[in-house]
Amino acid sequence: MAVGGNAIRGTRVGSGPMGEQDHGHQADRLAVSYWDALGNETVRHYAADVAEDEIPDMIDHPHSGLPAGRDKDNPPEMSRNEPYKTHLAYVKERRTDEEAEELLGEALQKVRERRGQ
Repeated sequence: MAVGGNAIRGTRVGSGPMGEQDHGHQADRLAVSYWDALGNETVRHYAADVAEDEIPDMIDHPHSGLPAGRDKDNPPEMSRNEPYKTHLAYVKERRTDEEAEELLGEALQKVRERRGQ
């Protein structure tokens, strides 16, 4: 390995002065803070000329995954996770035991008729 300084190490050829201050203009931005139910804060940046009604009131916090709102003292509540339900569980919510017995009886009758019993 060569000993000594290399003036262009880490720079692009033709990049201009270090720091590249002459490359582009940074637009004015508006920083908006959001808080989740655990008190975590995240900041989102929006263009300064965006209308207030276009800035969302709630987002999903990128680290906790919880909903986050703009009011620090009153953040959105943590959503409850519903347990996984099987198809049978959903059917049982829609039908009473009597309806289930009736439907089962009709289905068995059709099967018996097909089989010639």
